[in-house]
Amino acid sequence: LSIGAKVIPHPDKASKGGEDAFFISDFDGGVFGIADGVSGWAEENVDPALFSKELVNHLAESVTSEEVLRDPKVLLGKAHAATSSKGAATAIVATLLGAEGLLRVASVGDCGLRLVRDGKVVFATSPQQHYFDCPYQFSSEVGGQTAEDSAVHEITIVAGDVVVMGSDGLFDNVFDRDIAATVTLFQVTDVESAERTALATMANRNSRDPKYESPYSTEAIYQGFDVPIWRKLLGEKLTGGKLDDITVLVGAVAVTEIVEVEGEKDEQSQSSFQKSETHDGSSSEEAVVTNEGI
Repeated sequence: LSIGAKVIPHPDKASKGGEDAFFISDFDGGVFGIADGVSGWAEENVDPALFSKELVNHLAESVTSEEVLRDPKVLLGKAHAATSSKGAATAIVATLLGAEGLLRVASVGDCGLRLVRDGKVVFATSPQQHYFDCPYQFSSEVGGQTAEDSAVHEITIVAGDVVVMGSDGLFDNVFDRDIAATVTLFQVTDVESAERTALATMANRNSRDPKYESPYSTEAIYQGFDVPIWRKLLGEKLTGGKLDDITVLVGAVAVTEIVEVEGEKDEQSQSSFQKSETHDGSSSEEAVVTNEGI
């Protein structure tokens, strides 16, 4: 996977970079994830970004742990157990098992992932919610979710696939068909094109449009929330996006052939990605961890 990232904070939270956090590691074929701080904690005078940032730091630090064994559910549990900040967050982690060509995903809440192949979304996670607009979440308080509540998926991937991971700020404001069309339009093939993809910008624009029939407003109507009956009689309905922090990670999959040359491993790559046909067991522990806009 070769992964690009884009963050656009909620306009009221831009000064501190928002309350989302993410990490990208090149361990094995790639490990990456997002945590979305639960904003309700601000009412308790707690910065919601503290929990999400610490959770993501522990995720990044633990990707090479033998205890994790390339299992994102175990990774979530280990990171949650190590997080001491007050607050709560939804979270998602994915790990690409390079030699096997498998993408493993674990999530708690409404951060999500889409797999785009040949211009279509062929796999999508579903949000976990107690009720509308109240997602499952890790918490510092007793009674929150644990890694055992994770939705877990294992997906076979092929060269040319594009993985899109996002906080709910993306999926509340952009339909899957538009995600697939945008990824295809931008011809995502490397880090530069992944970073250039306009998904975060599209989500931000839609979130500010009161006339846009967004995934969020569509789901709200389905859940029984709509305009008053007298406005319905005038032909009106609930519309508009949802202002939020928006974090988008976009990664493309390709095959890298590893060839031994004079006793050393030399990578002769069809592209610049790190999904391997044969894996020698070596890895890099370097990770990028941030909650700042990129």
